[in-house]
Amino acid sequence: MAESPNAAPITPTPVAPFSAPMTGGLTFELAGRPAKYTVLYFYPKDNTPGCTTESINFREAYPEFQALGAEIYGLSRDSLRSHENFKGKLGLPFELISDPDEAVCTQFNVMKMKNMYGKQVRGVERSTFVIDAQGRLVKEWRGVKVNDHVAEVLEFLKSQP
Repeated sequence: MAESPNAAPITPTPVAPFSAPMTGGLTFELAGRPAKYTVLYFYPKDNTPGCTTESINFREAYPEFQALGAEIYGLSRDSLRSHENFKGKLGLPFELISDPDEAVCTQFNVMKMKNMYGKQVRGVERSTFVIDAQGRLVKEWRGVKVNDHVAEVLEFLKSQP
């Protein structure tokens, strides 16, 4: 499979620790994650067509991610209540992180000006980041197109030693 032009090869770089509320009454803490890899996918909004498709694609591939030692977390600016409803509606087996104050979105530089129906609006650029067990960013995709994206992330993880 050809890699997306938006997938950037990077030198592993430390990610500043952060915490944020997530579904299930839990708090996401980057420090001390037990998973070999943490996959953070940033998406614009719950219950929109592209975000629903992307979340379903991650849900369907979830067992494969787990087999590779990866945990998945979706993240948007939506409220925890919205996230709980979205997660329940789609039957997502992973947690969703709420970032209404955009602290995590800003840290990962995913807030962008976008065209929506001919108007400039500020929103989340669909992006995915893979962080290793040492808390280092090892891969990123920005300006993600939903089709085949989850397969690209899986292929990257399968290529790791």
